[in-house]
Amino acid sequence: MDIISAVIVFTGLLFIIISKLINRENAKMLLAGYNTMSESEREKFDIDGYLNFFKPFFFKLGTYSTLIYFITLFILNLDIALIAYTISILIPLPYIIIKGNRFYKKG
Repeated sequence: MDIISAVIVFTGLLFIIISKLINRENAKMLLAGYNTMSESEREKFDIDGYLNFFKPFFFKLGTYSTLIYFITLFILNLDIALIAYTISILIPLPYIIIKGNRFYKKG
């Protein structure tokens, strides 16, 4: 396994580990945005609902992006596999930002 493939596997495993380790108790320290909220803002945020959305999202992101890389590498070549991997990481990011905003209760 070359160094690029090792980094891809490591990154995928990191996303999967993040999805398994984040919980309600450590979200104050580990979730960007949530860790900078005041207590009154945290009370307005549905952290349980967000974690139910966040955990499967990151598990799938780690799994699918790694699979996309290796399938594309097997079928085509390294350059196209890296492009496909980058796209598979970047496209879901706006989705988590937009859908994540629905867990903040206004008012």
